[in-house]
Amino acid sequence: MTTPAPPLTLAAGTGTGAVLLWVALPYVALAVFVLGHVWRYRYDNFGWTTRSSQLYERRLLRIGSPLFHFGILVVLLGHIGGLVVPKSWTEAAGIGEDAYHASAVVLGTIAGVCTLGGLAILVYRRRTVGPVFSATTRNDKAMYVLLTATIVLGLSATVAANLVGGGYDYRETISLWFRGVFSLRPDPDRMTSAPVLFQLHAISAMLLFAAWPFTRLVHMLTAPLGYLTRPYIVYRSRDERLGARPPRRGWERVG
Repeated sequence: MTTPAPPLTLAAGTGTGAVLLWVALPYVALAVFVLGHVWRYRYDNFGWTTRSSQLYERRLLRIGSPLFHFGILVVLLGHIGGLVVPKSWTEAAGIGEDAYHASAVVLGTIAGVCTLGGLAILVYRRRTVGPVFSATTRNDKAMYVLLTATIVLGLSATVAANLVGGGYDYRETISLWFRGVFSLRPDPDRMTSAPVLFQLHAISAMLLFAAWPFTRLVHMLTAPLGYLTRPYIVYRSRDERLGARPPRRGWERVG
């Protein structure tokens, strides 16, 4: 009788590798995310923008942008529900594990495909449209690589674990580790027991959040709320007699 091979993992047990990946890296990424936004807002306030390229090309943008943004919004809400909301809460609300699992897999897969498709259109547009490509910086290219890797790994983990494999309940491992990070009680064992694709997805997401403050992604954390309370702009002419003088005569036909 042969002993089954241990599951593939990036760092086994609670050794140095596991502590670095699942204890140190989350806090480093979180610190860079928070302090980086403070620094960016203080020293690069006018650079806090998406650097829109809508004037250069609109046809592909009208397709790719809504597809990506609506897809990523559903993905974000799904991650919040799966990582932040405890399993006991959904069960207390009458949502069983089978119903939650099925809805999460179906909606997550559809949203992931839409997000990846929209991102592919936006990358294709940025690479093939000359003015848009000229306005693309190295920072933008690095951001697209990280963003694409995170989405592809997340979608691959969902498909491999739930549609191809026998299913995986990440709320028993990854969700507990995630909440433990914010409660200052991270448990690396929770992540070392997770499938390797979920581990790679978590690492790419942490790297993306660490790079977030220094990219155009900062626009996702802003909203034009100041326009709601900004006073009206009143325009007045400098010539007080404007409107009181008769209009000038133009060319008239004679004869």
